[in-house]
Amino acid sequence: MTNIGILNLQGDVLEHFEITKKALEDMDAKADVFKVKTTENLSKCDGIIISGGESTVIGKLMEKTGIKDMLISQNIPVLGTCAGMVLLAKKTDYKQPLLGLIDMEVKRNAFGRQKVSFEDEVEIFGGKFKGVFIRAPYIEKVGENVDILSEYNEKIIAVKSGKFIATAFHPELTGDTKIHKYFIKEVLKCAE
Repeated sequence: MTNIGILNLQGDVLEHFEITKKALEDMDAKADVFKVKTTENLSKCDGIIISGGESTVIGKLMEKTGIKDMLISQNIPVLGTCAGMVLLAKKTDYKQPLLGLIDMEVKRNAFGRQKVSFEDEVEIFGGKFKGVFIRAPYIEKVGENVDILSEYNEKIIAVKSGKFIATAFHPELTGDTKIHKYFIKEVLKCAE
């Protein structure tokens, strides 16, 4: 059985849990989803999702629990959304703990503060997707081993680098399982 974890330290964990569960059911995948709070939980994961929330808080809690070091050394697939995207970066415009798993530089809260959050259609994987941007970051620069999956107003908002995927927006708030299914396929491929 393949296990997909949802990092459960802070942020919109329940929404990711529910949409991942729905995506697994739709795919009839032989996989399970559970919440991750400890390194013991993480050791059972074949892939993990880091949700939106407060990236500085999540990063500090990942360091405190040992999850940060274990996640880096385990080299499992990661989907990071919003704050999760910031945490996957090698560099950001704020001093905070980072995983550094994707060679990218991220600008936090780049589309504005909470009160200017918005929704708009974005294109990803050759189709339309409802982008929910809440205090969303964007990517200012990527390294050569990073594939750009989506842009919005000439800003990079989704990338893939090996087994790591990051989005500036919140796919878990849309009901659309497309991005989670894409990630699940990556996890299943790596787990074979």
